[in-house]
Amino acid sequence: MQAYHDEEWGVPERDARALWEKLILDGFQAGLSWKTILYKRAAFREAFEGFDPERVARFRPADVDLLLANPGIIRSRAKIEATIGNARAFLDMQEKGEEFAAFLWGLVGGTPRDNRFRMRTQVPAQTEVSVEMAKALKQRGFKFCGPVIVYAFMQATGMVNDHLIGCYRHAECK
Repeated sequence: MQAYHDEEWGVPERDARALWEKLILDGFQAGLSWKTILYKRAAFREAFEGFDPERVARFRPADVDLLLANPGIIRSRAKIEATIGNARAFLDMQEKGEEFAAFLWGLVGGTPRDNRFRMRTQVPAQTEVSVEMAKALKQRGFKFCGPVIVYAFMQATGMVNDHLIGCYRHAECK
């Protein structure tokens, strides 16, 4: 967890595939701890073909059955099927000329929002922007991307800088 905080969390991510992976993992986290997801991340990457949307979009019912039998990942049919659907939505956006990373970053104005919270109790679970992003994703066919999941995703990908101002990473992730 410390390495994740120190090296990944809050670092602005602009690669479309990496953003999609993080959105999917945040969806799998719903109802669970991030520690659980982080512990299983390597197994998720293997099970979902390196989070390659083109490969995941081709998954069929037999692949879902294999994933449901995989103890290395979260075995939720709804989340697995949503991941496959989200891969298809990602590709549909591309086919329509809407680049995933540009779309997401456009919703936050293209640069990280620098929050200046002093205490964890000040950090919101969702914001107007996460509500807007969740709605826009759902309009494009994405699932497991409500405003709370999306805000956690925005934090993880550096769209918002929610490192507390007393944290040495706050200045680094501006």
